[in-house]
Amino acid sequence: MRGSKAGRSLFIASFLAPSVVLYGLFVVWPFLQTFYLSVFRFRGVSSKKTYVGTQYFEALTKDDVFLQCLKNVGFLLVVGGGVVLIVSIALAHALQSKGPMAKFLRSVYLFPQVISVVAVAVLWRFIYQPQGGLLNGILKPLGIMPPENGWLGSTTSALPSVTVAWIWLSLGFYTMLFAAGLKGIPEEVNEAAALEGVTGWRKFWAITWPLLWSIKRVAVVYIVINVMNVFGLVYVMTQGQPARKTETLLTYLYEQSILNSKFGYAAALATFNFVVILVITLVVMLMFRRDPQAARS
Repeated sequence: MRGSKAGRSLFIASFLAPSVVLYGLFVVWPFLQTFYLSVFRFRGVSSKKTYVGTQYFEALTKDDVFLQCLKNVGFLLVVGGGVVLIVSIALAHALQSKGPMAKFLRSVYLFPQVISVVAVAVLWRFIYQPQGGLLNGILKPLGIMPPENGWLGSTTSALPSVTVAWIWLSLGFYTMLFAAGLKGIPEEVNEAAALEGVTGWRKFWAITWPLLWSIKRVAVVYIVINVMNVFGLVYVMTQGQPARKTETLLTYLYEQSILNSKFGYAAALATFNFVVILVITLVVMLMFRRDPQAARS
């Protein structure tokens, strides 16, 4: 028996080893290197590094651009993430019906997921374009005038405009996630609810919402990760402008590392980003435990 267990363990380990090695080499090791570089002044042009300790992390607390990045990411997380959750749940419910509208939604709701982020950014730049843009073409006949510097050029409308683009890009994935969760609810539960006369909002809050608990946890964690790591969409649409009002942590990290060769400071930004994602993820996992009653206690 012991020999068979050892042979089985060795067999499993032989299949897992390549994946573990690759993960360690291309994920864990770069993370450790980033943490290491965050305490050194390193410009990337030579191997010379000067130890600075926590100097860069202290500098972050006084960096106005960094603080603006946190505000922008917070807006994107609360507003954009909240809208994505609400709308994706509604779309997932719509996909469960058998009417022509549901068939149409099934054919188009994943469209943003099959095109590149750069293409999405270029598309939305065209929509927001001051001259000849689709949005202005719709709003001007209605008497609604755009901001003076355009939707992406105004400090008040740039971030909400980017948020709308991010919502459009993200909806398909989360709709698919919630649709899978709704499909996983046993048909007997729905039949029992129908027999008891529980329908509409009452059914949603009493049955559907609690049974989607694990799906909600996964969705919120993914939203946190995606928002904290948003880069391509913002960089192509605005490059963090105007006046840093759309700057994110990763666009600022790119500026500090690639453009300014401040790799130590950029590593500190990356380390902060990783720690924030880890902490928020742990909080979310704690809040969305499997048993809703235990989560409220």
